[in-house]
Amino acid sequence: MANYDLIVIGAGPAGYVAAIKAAQLGKKVACVDKDRGGGTCNNWGCIPTKALLKNAELYHDISHRAAEFGLKVDGVDFDWGKIIKRSRDISQKGSAGVDFLFKKNKIDSLRGEAFLEKKGEVKVKLADGKEETHTATNILIATGCVSRPMPGLPFDGKTVIGSKEALVLEKLPKSVVIIGAGAIGIEFAYIFNAFGSKVTVVEMLPAVLPVEDAEVSAALGKSFTKQGITILTDHKTTKTETSGQGVKITVADKKGAEKVLEAEMALVAIGVAPVLPGGALKPELTEKGYLKVDDRYQTSVPGVYAAGDIIGPPWLAHVATFEALEVVKGLFEKGSQPKKVTVFPGCTYCHPQVASVGPTERAAKEKGLKFKVGKFPFMASGKARAIGESEGFVKLIVGEPHGEILGAHIIGADATEMIAELGLAISSELTLDEIHATIHAHPTLSEAVHEAALSAEGLAIHV
Repeated sequence: MANYDLIVIGAGPAGYVAAIKAAQLGKKVACVDKDRGGGTCNNWGCIPTKALLKNAELYHDISHRAAEFGLKVDGVDFDWGKIIKRSRDISQKGSAGVDFLFKKNKIDSLRGEAFLEKKGEVKVKLADGKEETHTATNILIATGCVSRPMPGLPFDGKTVIGSKEALVLEKLPKSVVIIGAGAIGIEFAYIFNAFGSKVTVVEMLPAVLPVEDAEVSAALGKSFTKQGITILTDHKTTKTETSGQGVKITVADKKGAEKVLEAEMALVAIGVAPVLPGGALKPELTEKGYLKVDDRYQTSVPGVYAAGDIIGPPWLAHVATFEALEVVKGLFEKGSQPKKVTVFPGCTYCHPQVASVGPTERAAKEKGLKFKVGKFPFMASGKARAIGESEGFVKLIVGEPHGEILGAHIIGADATEMIAELGLAISSELTLDEIHATIHAHPTLSEAVHEAALSAEGLAIHV
């Protein structure tokens, strides 16, 4: 007999949540991970970057906006080492929290590297070098992804870094070239710029955050330029050089005109690569190298499942958690049919924040959908003006003729907190009438959602 009902490989937002859910359902569970509990999200991604972003926003406001609020502040400075330590301490507390939850739910936590040698078995090479083999009726792979290196510009941890190395830098770089203007690149661009680094962002596509609505991307590009960040969209990296002193990055615009960017450091943020478990057992992969799964998240090997970043985009912690819970419910709750991800929010935590759910205006047009747009600027919001955050807008994509909310796009303060209401609206197939009929507290930023819904029908009050 198997000694576990479920072995989870990976203790990130997919893995540890799956382990806890299975244990709550009365199953015997083990979770294997080489790193601390919480995975990349808690240790090297979501959480520590948000800590740094808070530091950056606070320092920027004190340094550049104090007079706007009638405050006199002299001699503002920062301690980079303490800033990094605060971020690491927060991650450590999160990891300790996962360990506590494992103990509370009687989950065996195995610190080491997992190998799939045969069906129903997981070999674990422990941190002390010893090896153990455990059997399980079900195995869930939730090993996630790592930063993808750029061809010809490998990570060296000093002059060429990924997001992980950026979180533990001993000193702030005086200048940095960031290759890639997705969420990771954009968040670090804001952090480094806020503390005084000279930042250049290079993106081969026409806009920063290219997956977002075109109006949102354009607004963020203008905001970053105003903040002092150099944005080079429609630019391709053609040559790279590194030395002990820094990097030289040659880029070309769409007409082929080249320029050389020199900086102390390059941060490569061009995407991620899957982390596949080792061993003789090799589940089938997709064309892009991710684990291929069926409608119950089962791989080509019976009894072996996968969830989270390892099965491909979108590479988001909350999506990974959703998928992992669906796997466990499908395995251990009678009659449960796992759901696949359809509607999910995407968030970028720079300043101003960006959040979206559902199709962009461009995507709606490409799908041939009939729709109208409702839009409301934060400059017309009393709360936004009161807190000094009047930059940005709420934009709704509304289906016709029924008025259902198809998509929502927000750029501005607390956009990442506001997007949940609109995700619920889309999932519940709510219409403009139901948004109109919902009283939004005054004064709040979320009133902009109400006004954007009114705007779609030409009924906005405050614009």
